[in-house]
Amino acid sequence: MEKKAYLKIILAASLWGGIGVFVKILSSLGLTSMQGVAARNLVASAVFFLYLLFTDRPALKIDPRHWYYFFGSGVCGLLFFNWCYFSTISASSMSVAAVLLYTSPVFVMIMSAFLFKEPITPVKVAALAVTFVGCMLSTGLLPLGQTAIAPLTLLSGLGAGFGYALYSILSKAALSKYSASTVSFYTILFCAVLALPISGLYRRTDLLTNGTFWMGSLGIGLLCCAVPSLLYTQGLLHAEAGKASIMATAELLVATLLGILIYHEEITPYKLLGMAAIFCAILLLNRPVRTKNT
Repeated sequence: MEKKAYLKIILAASLWGGIGVFVKILSSLGLTSMQGVAARNLVASAVFFLYLLFTDRPALKIDPRHWYYFFGSGVCGLLFFNWCYFSTISASSMSVAAVLLYTSPVFVMIMSAFLFKEPITPVKVAALAVTFVGCMLSTGLLPLGQTAIAPLTLLSGLGAGFGYALYSILSKAALSKYSASTVSFYTILFCAVLALPISGLYRRTDLLTNGTFWMGSLGIGLLCCAVPSLLYTQGLLHAEAGKASIMATAELLVATLLGILIYHEEITPYKLLGMAAIFCAILLLNRPVRTKNT
């Protein structure tokens, strides 16, 4: 059961890794980053609602008194993470943003130790270190001295990592009360409801008849939001949040591969070494646990 959970998390991260393809489609139409976030979550929540309406209606029912679970995972986690992440991209680059985003496993590991009593083991610490080095190699921040990071950019990047960590932690907390489908749907819905007025997407009525907009929105909403969010939340049911957050760095590996294959981004020894490091960290966390014979 645990192995299947981690496979779902890796698959979810792989789908998240394709988000850049659809972001480029939406950006070509003049959408801002936050408008892209709003479009992604609006489409995802609509598709998710229709799916649950016809397949699992009980999953749509929640106790209104538990609104804070989904405000936490959807707004404090998902929306805050997106806002900080795109702010970092605007102020610096995708490389800097990606590396700072993947400080999230550190936050998750510390919070999980306090909230869920998950042990901080030498294997987790080693995997975390290997993952972070792999991220820096993959995105070009190693060798050192290539990029200068402004204090505010550093702060927003760390905010993205913290928001991503909150998304994992608060989603896992909500799973104590509700199914993975319920948690995923309401997390995305809460994020969409607040992202719409913040982004001003509702003013872009010209996009309603634009086929490219719908193609990009359905791709980013269905393949890069609804499906991976459900898979990730299902995985959290039987996985440690700390391990899950490290395995989710497979997203960066996939994003790097897509950049090379689709957009012909430069292949360097550092990039290949970084991808190998991330893959090794995932294998390290999935290694069989030895048990003593009695």
